[in-house]
Amino acid sequence: MATSNPEAARLPLEASEPLGGLGGVPTIGADPFGHDILEDPSEFHEQLRGAGRVVYLPRYDVFAMGRYADVRAALVDWQSFQSAAGVGLSNFKYEKPWRPPSLLLETDPPHHDAPRVVLSSILSARALRKLRDGWMADAEQLVGDLAERATGKVLEIDGYADLAAAFPIRVFPDAVGIGQEGRENLLPYGDHLFNAFGPSNDLVQKGAERIGDISTWVNAQCARDALTAGGFGEAIWAAADRGDITHEQAPLMVRSLLSAGVDTTVHGIAAVLHAFASHPHEWDALRGDRDRIRVAFDEAVRWESPVQTFFRTATTDVQIGEVTIPEGRKILMFLGAANRDPRRWDNPDVYDLARDPSGHVGFGMGIHQCVGQHVARLEAEALLHALLDRVCRIEIAQTPERHHNNTLRAWKSIPLRFHLS
Repeated sequence: MATSNPEAARLPLEASEPLGGLGGVPTIGADPFGHDILEDPSEFHEQLRGAGRVVYLPRYDVFAMGRYADVRAALVDWQSFQSAAGVGLSNFKYEKPWRPPSLLLETDPPHHDAPRVVLSSILSARALRKLRDGWMADAEQLVGDLAERATGKVLEIDGYADLAAAFPIRVFPDAVGIGQEGRENLLPYGDHLFNAFGPSNDLVQKGAERIGDISTWVNAQCARDALTAGGFGEAIWAAADRGDITHEQAPLMVRSLLSAGVDTTVHGIAAVLHAFASHPHEWDALRGDRDRIRVAFDEAVRWESPVQTFFRTATTDVQIGEVTIPEGRKILMFLGAANRDPRRWDNPDVYDLARDPSGHVGFGMGIHQCVGQHVARLEAEALLHALLDRVCRIEIAQTPERHHNNTLRAWKSIPLRFHLS
């Protein structure tokens, strides 16, 4: 597998050149998994969109898309752009995955159908209503406890560690049915999982040192006997008892909740906090109209795109404009670039509560669209309601720090200053 390193990542973003032998596909030599681009992908995304509908990345011998219309169309067309060969750089047809593939993310119909139906029912907006009051109370308690640290009417916190990471780890494992012990493993597990979708670079190697022990813990939590009553996990095993899925599929579906249901929500909440700190007038607007809370979160997901990329594999020769993507070749879809495509969005680099962000691809699109998106929205809604009750202004206290991940637009720290009401 191709590798990446910080030095190689500093390749200049040179003008696109036609690639001989591949039908004149525009080529970009930069490393999208290099540390400079992971720190700030905006320049690369702009070049990607400008180069053409399809671009070739020779460093990894893959094709790429960054325009909204093409990314969305590919996400919807699972027949031509399959997930079953892996949604990362590795091609499962030729390489053994480091863990059993996800039944939701890395399969296509018909194998995808039954697990999707079961989990969609368990995580539906209607089913989540029973969690709403409890999560609202938990958010109020978390924010209230933090407010006790305030000096006068000013509270300084790390928005990432104290809120964005703390709240999902506080409420989501309970909803799944996971015990208290070992929850600190969830974020490192998800971090490695999303790194592993990219090349085997320094980020993957760093996580590999611990992933064996962490995976053992995660897999143990997926067993029927490890799950508490009344949670999502128990509901999954009940579906196996009914015959809706097999008993072999049940632990893999619980694992999907633990692998894809934590980090993405954490960085989505971090995105909305950073959005309001950097756009204070939008916080004022939300304080005046709480009905916009759901819009506020989805606009942050569009604006920041916590999930930046996913791969697909062409099942046949696919014609896009003047370019033919040959059968069996990997295509890297840049969700973050699509969500800021000026062909689709006015002033896309601006976080704007007046915008209708529906249609963004931050949760994917089509049959593989994030099945847990309603969970993420409810967690964000609970936290924002609690903050609106106490905070009249949000400011950036110190320069935030990014956490680099091959797939996620992630944070290490977001120092914030809250002015309390």
